[in-house]
Amino acid sequence: MADLSDRVPPQNIEAEQSVLGSVLLAREAINSVAEILKAEDFYKESHRKLFQAMLFLTEKGEPVDVITLVEILRQQNNLEEIGGISYLTMLANMVPTAANVEYYARIVKQKAVLRQLINAATRIVARSFEAGDNLEEILDEAEQAIFQVSNRSGGDSFAPLKEVLLDTFDHIAYLYENKGGITGLATGFPDFDNLTSGLQPSDLIIIAARPSMGKTTLALNMAQNIGIKGKKPVAIFSLEMSREQLAQRMLCAQAQIDAHRLRRGYLKDEDWEKITQAVGLLGEAPIFIDDSASLSVLEMRAKCRRLKAEHGLTAVFVDYLQLMRGSEKAENR
Repeated sequence: MADLSDRVPPQNIEAEQSVLGSVLLAREAINSVAEILKAEDFYKESHRKLFQAMLFLTEKGEPVDVITLVEILRQQNNLEEIGGISYLTMLANMVPTAANVEYYARIVKQKAVLRQLINAATRIVARSFEAGDNLEEILDEAEQAIFQVSNRSGGDSFAPLKEVLLDTFDHIAYLYENKGGITGLATGFPDFDNLTSGLQPSDLIIIAARPSMGKTTLALNMAQNIGIKGKKPVAIFSLEMSREQLAQRMLCAQAQIDAHRLRRGYLKDEDWEKITQAVGLLGEAPIFIDDSASLSVLEMRAKCRRLKAEHGLTAVFVDYLQLMRGSEKAENR
């Protein structure tokens, strides 16, 4: 394999020139381009400076053409660096129409994202070679670096209020037609679901009570109902009990068998049929259990990301938060 340092990074000079030429051709093109590109997305340094000058003129409310650009670039001592008046004229004559400017801009953006990905990967390689570093922190930094590149690759655009109101109206109509319905994840506890309309996205709920009051049982029952009745993927992190203990608890709850009697082996003949049915239901439910001891925040976040990518993830239950480890750099996090 060739040394990566000898390879030319992803770029498309013709697309960059077409973007700049389109802006010179039609003043309104800069608005479309500015929503997609930043100056640093251009591969050539001269193109970056030229685009910055275009943005500067636009912000001042001045026209963007060869004459105004020559003036501002002279003031910045950048005119010769970008290729002089002849290069600006060539750009202006390069494209017949500005109609395809967004298409050209997206090509430039794609190449920029690939370069950012290469830079992120290079940093990850360098960090991996550093001795004595915490493995969890390196893994977290690697994931963060890749996610940052992914987030930069596209952004939310403004939505006209009219469109938002149409979606909102449809949602209100749905609520009206389903009065009292659960809009989030149904936990199987009617009073709780009526108060909250179910577990909503991004909710953080802490179950607090004195020891041995049933906090774990309540959380497991909620997870069980979401997984079995709702058929939604659920993650359970058990930092205190083993996965076998959790499975036994869930099995007893589903089969409606006394856990103390099961632990002692005093099962009746009819209990076996209940257990068999419960095993079938729980086995088909998208419930995932992790019983890693002394789990850190970074490890849990990484596991949730992977589970989300592989199976989808609607709810995460942690038993219990006090047993989680913080990172060495931020113990209170």
